[in-house]
Amino acid sequence: MNILEELKPAKKYFIGIDSDGCVFDTMEVKHKEFFIPNTIKAFELYAISKYVRETWEFVNLYSKTRGINRFPALIRVMDLLAEREEIKEMSFTLPDMEPLREWIARETKLGNPVFREYCKGNPHPSLEPVLKWTEAVNADIAQWLRSVPPFHYAGIAIEKISIIADSIVVSQTPHEALAREWEEHNIDRYVMAIAGQELGTKTEHLAMAARGKYHENNILMIGDAPGDLKAAMDNNALFFPVIPGSENRSWKRLYEEALDRFINGKYRGEYQDELLAEFEKSLPEKPSWK
Repeated sequence: MNILEELKPAKKYFIGIDSDGCVFDTMEVKHKEFFIPNTIKAFELYAISKYVRETWEFVNLYSKTRGINRFPALIRVMDLLAEREEIKEMSFTLPDMEPLREWIARETKLGNPVFREYCKGNPHPSLEPVLKWTEAVNADIAQWLRSVPPFHYAGIAIEKISIIADSIVVSQTPHEALAREWEEHNIDRYVMAIAGQELGTKTEHLAMAARGKYHENNILMIGDAPGDLKAAMDNNALFFPVIPGSENRSWKRLYEEALDRFINGKYRGEYQDELLAEFEKSLPEKPSWK
């Protein structure tokens, strides 16, 4: 058993909370200042850096794949780049993603420790730059990223959540970065556990921590990406969307209105459908260049 399976209900309600881009305004800075530069360097994509930046931002920030794990995101970026006419005209050779695709097909705990061990047991020249890339991203974020506080109403709402519900962090960010950020701003005291990519997918996090322990109408997932919604739907739980670009307004609505509806049994149905419709409109499916 892991830490999530061992959790015992202390309250009637359970809430899972995403972190990057949801509680903390870190999505933009992490992707634009750390992920993109390291991707260009690790895979020597200097000649197409303009397109790499545009494609990476679409996949990870401004579309329905926002918030997905870094390894599937890397493959999605390379797949989209391969389809771009500008890249085809240059006859640019993109890195081979097939060995990484094979690993992802058999593994759900898509974190650096598991990937590092896989590379040791399955050495491949195409996996070497991926390992260097993902470790460089983590090292740079750990060294440089500081002092990004939670959205104002996020901090207030999370404190309220701790009074009415058991809660955990549900994220695909590495645990080390999550723990550092939550501890830095003294909000780790409001959650029972911090679950990062090392413990599996967000769907698995919710299943291990809450499914079968709480009534499904008493389980709520808070997130800013379709992957958060999927985790909730996979567990037949409720979902509250933090709208990208309107994060603080979303948290204010949760604090002033949605949490009360949740604990009063007036959330599922028309109210949640209204929130999901707004969320659906906020993230496009197709890139602007298609």
